[in-house]
Amino acid sequence: MAYRMNDPEIEQCDFIHVHEEIVKRVTKAMPDEDQLMDLADFFKVFADSTRIKILYVLSQAEMCVCDIANLLQMGQSAISHQLRVLKQMRLVKYRRDGKTVFYSLADSHIETILAQGMEHIEE
Repeated sequence: MAYRMNDPEIEQCDFIHVHEEIVKRVTKAMPDEDQLMDLADFFKVFADSTRIKILYVLSQAEMCVCDIANLLQMGQSAISHQLRVLKQMRLVKYRRDGKTVFYSLADSHIETILAQGMEHIEE
């Protein structure tokens, strides 16, 4: 729902009274600017549907690039590029087995984030 600035339902704050205790408590709890930037970057990774698909695939099974590309009907170079981004953000890990590299989710947090996101959009 879009709001207009002159919408009577939106309270305008002219800093007549600041609730100092609340502001102090929240200020104490706020992460520092670098942490907030890292968090924003983390969530940007989830803004790409190809990366989301790859994460979902890897939540089901450990897979190599060829298998992921086949499953998603995409080129191997496109999958490799997205896996590189996911590795840099520590969302996926890999292991070598001979000449083959297998990818999996870095930890259970990633699966939880995906599940909670789905739960939220399905409400």
